[in-house]
Amino acid sequence: MALKFAPGTTRIGWIGTGVMGSSMCGHLMAAGYAATVYNRTGEKARPLVEKGAKLADSPQAVAAASDVVFTIVGYPHDVRAVTLGPHGTLAGARPGTVLVDMTTSEPALAIEIDQAARAKGVHAVDAPVSGGDVGAREARLSIMIGGEPEVVDALRPLFATMGKTIVHQGPAGAGQHTKMVNQIVIATAMIGVCEGLLYAYKAGLDLNVVLQSIGSGAAGSWSLNNLGPRMIAGNFEPGFFVEHFLKDMGIALAEARRMKLSLPGLALAEQLYQAVAAQGYARKGTHALMLALAHLAAIDWQARPQ
Repeated sequence: MALKFAPGTTRIGWIGTGVMGSSMCGHLMAAGYAATVYNRTGEKARPLVEKGAKLADSPQAVAAASDVVFTIVGYPHDVRAVTLGPHGTLAGARPGTVLVDMTTSEPALAIEIDQAARAKGVHAVDAPVSGGDVGAREARLSIMIGGEPEVVDALRPLFATMGKTIVHQGPAGAGQHTKMVNQIVIATAMIGVCEGLLYAYKAGLDLNVVLQSIGSGAAGSWSLNNLGPRMIAGNFEPGFFVEHFLKDMGIALAEARRMKLSLPGLALAEQLYQAVAAQGYARKGTHALMLALAHLAAIDWQARPQ
């Protein structure tokens, strides 16, 4: 039977109600999908419960009550636990259920989950996202998808409630590989954004006026236009945590080694972000790279005249 999902009839499960997950699940609920949710820290699921979601006591219980189960958690070991663990989603899924992992995780793990799901008659899709907290809130994420074409097509109406760019990249693992490409590009681009703004500051320029000129030119990027103003304002609260970005870069570097591929720019960015974490900013946003680079230049970025 062909898969078909629709508001009012399709029951969704959601695991991981953090900075991005809460907004993403909220969009599905607003579109009419009944939701069952789980989060290790139950209090973080409260806003969704107040909107009508049911709170489950395990990932297994979420899957048992759902037709499509979404996960967006922190690390690959979390994905493994909530999906393949003894009380994970696969343990509670019936044949025909779809498991969608939107965490940025390891391509090899996405393939392993797909194979384990197939053995139970369950479908698995890897669908990591880009766009950060703003993209999640505004439902304009970029969603990179690996999985069976017919399953991905059936999920498109659900993805459309969360994102604007929805692209099927290929079989299991392809979504995660594409997200690695995304993170590699962002990692080195962030160095350029920070160094450019540091140069502008030392040159005595008005940083906001600088952004007016370069944000719409060849230097323009999502990081410059969205995170540049936060850097200038001294706001380093997370849309995406430094510690999670370090995880992503570690995955990409490991995959590069496996493919015998040299990525010196990514290696440099990873080392600079290790310095960010060492300086106490692991739970700040990725744009906190500015603080580490400013420190190298003996600039107290937060104390500068605004």
